[in-house]
Amino acid sequence: MAFPSGPPSGGVSHQSADDALVVYSDYVCPFCYLGKAAMERYLAEADDPPEIEWRFYDLRGHKRDESGELRDDVDDGKDDDYFEQVRENVERLKDEYDVEMGLDYSLDVDPWNAQQAALGVREAYGEDAFLRFHEAVFDALWQDGRDVGDPDVLADVAEGVDLDPDEVRAATDDEKLAADLRERFEQAQQAGVSGIPTFVYEGHAARGAIPPHQFERLVDGGM
Repeated sequence: MAFPSGPPSGGVSHQSADDALVVYSDYVCPFCYLGKAAMERYLAEADDPPEIEWRFYDLRGHKRDESGELRDDVDDGKDDDYFEQVRENVERLKDEYDVEMGLDYSLDVDPWNAQQAALGVREAYGEDAFLRFHEAVFDALWQDGRDVGDPDVLADVAEGVDLDPDEVRAATDDEKLAADLRERFEQAQQAGVSGIPTFVYEGHAARGAIPPHQFERLVDGGM
């Protein structure tokens, strides 16, 4: 699975509830952060913006061993040239979308704990609390360069958005949440998601950090 860098689109088998714009993402994907910024610009300007439904995707799942730990010896084809191209694409889109962010924060971060904590927040507190935490986790990584795989960092992020830090820390050790998260990752793959960010609306899909006008095309008439 490579970081997508542009606007390729294709069919993804998915039924979204209430005509929501479904977003598959992972915190460590820089193009997910950039695509979120572009989507937010579209939503701010749309006459009748859709609801957004965030879904989880494990960008580095192919590198996990049976215990869930990331392996360093998996050859995924991502060499120095690949990461240089990623940096160039991120720099280009940062300027295009007017986004402030760092570039290399995510390379040593395992996002599993962050996603499991976010799932726990959603189940315990509801969607509004999830969205506050979700936004804060993204910013903690891409604005502040913090390791959002660290339960203590996640607890601090939670406290900053008025959530119980101890409950969020505990969520990272919850086996039921871990099993639920694994199932959600599998569902994403079964739905045809092969890279992120992927945006799905009424059976149409677009992948990559697409610009605001392509969200309008996706929602109003398909890609």
